Amino acid sequence: MAWITKDSAGTQIETRSTRYFTAEMEKTIREVHLPRFEKPKGALFAALHMVQHHYGWIPAQSMKEIAEVLTIAPSEVLDTVSFYEEFWEKPKGEHLVSVCRSVACEFCESTACTEAIKAKLGIDVGETTEDNKFTLIELECIGSCDTAPVALIDEDLHENLTPDRIVKLIESVQSGNYTKGGTGAVKEDL
Repeated sequence: MAWITKDSAGTQIETRSTRYFTAEMEKTIREVHLPRFEKPKGALFAALHMVQHHYGWIPAQSMKEIAEVLTIAPSEVLDTVSFYEEFWEKPKGEHLVSVCRSVACEFCESTACTEAIKAKLGIDVGETTEDNKFTLIELECIGSCDTAPVALIDEDLHENLTPDRIVKLIESVQSGNYTKGGTGAVKEDL
C-alpha cells in the first residue's frame, strides 16, 4: 500500500484582521490558567473552550493565536482540536442533533433513527443543512442505555425514540413548536 501525502506545510489559513483569541481571553489564560500548570500546554483545553464557547467553533486562525500565546507548535493545537469530538473545526448549525451509537442504542435501532434524520434533513452524519439550521452527528455514548435509543437535540435528551418520533421532533423544531426540556414529546403528542 502506497502512502498518500499532502502538502500540509504549504497550507494557507483564512485570516481576518481582528483576533479570535481576544486580549481578554489571553489575559485570563495568562493570569488564571498558566500559573496552575508546570508547562504552558496545560492551559490548552481552557483556551480552546474559551474560543469555542465564544464563537461556537474553533477557527484555524484562533489555533495559531493560541499556539503563539502558549508558546507551542500550531500543530499541537490542531492535533488536540481534531482528536476530541467536543471541538468543532467548522461552524455548526443552529441546532445540533446528536444520535447515540453505543451498543445498547444500536441494538435498539438507533441506526434507523439516524437514517430517518438523514432523509428528513437531506444531510449525512457530520454535515450541516444548507440553511445552517441543523447539524447531525453521532456520539459514542450519551449515558442513557436503559432508555435506548436516545438522541440529543441541542442539550435536550430524548429517550425511547423511533424513526417517526425523531422526525416529529425535527419537524417541531423546524416549525417553532419544539418543547424544550427533553421529554421526548412533541406538543401535538401532549
